[in-house]
Amino acid sequence: MSGELSGSAKRVQAALAGFGLGFEVVEFDQSTGTSAQAAAAIGCEIAQIAKSIVFRIKSQDRPLMVVASGVNRIDEKKIRAVIGEKPGKADADFVRARTGYAIGGVPPLGHAEAIETLIDEDLFRCEEIWAAAGTPRAVFRMTPDQLLRITGGRRVPVA
Repeated sequence: MSGELSGSAKRVQAALAGFGLGFEVVEFDQSTGTSAQAAAAIGCEIAQIAKSIVFRIKSQDRPLMVVASGVNRIDEKKIRAVIGEKPGKADADFVRARTGYAIGGVPPLGHAEAIETLIDEDLFRCEEIWAAAGTPRAVFRMTPDQLLRITGGRRVPVA
């Protein structure tokens, strides 16, 4: 682990501080950009990684975030059933413009704009989970209920 947080990780730490829950961003020397890399660096199960995937809702040109368990593949039909239309792919430029972060380090909060968030119900099987914190090397720990609170998201089946 490295000492001083990078700029993006500091932004996430500042957003987390507003909740008063004692969240702490940790930045590693190695990549945590994929669920497997994050789990290896942290020493947890891949299922405990809360991966943030951004979709593009084309009809309204807005982002949708799905925070899913690291072991799950998102079923777009289930997302469509929740939001009423098919979610589209979001390219790297769209993700950065709408969240303020690059793919591989997108946190579930602290975005450039408000983003509707759906949270994988499978994450609630874990006592603690870990999410990206602004860079492909930074993460923070929380409970699934805390994730629900800090994102204002909805708990739904996504896999």
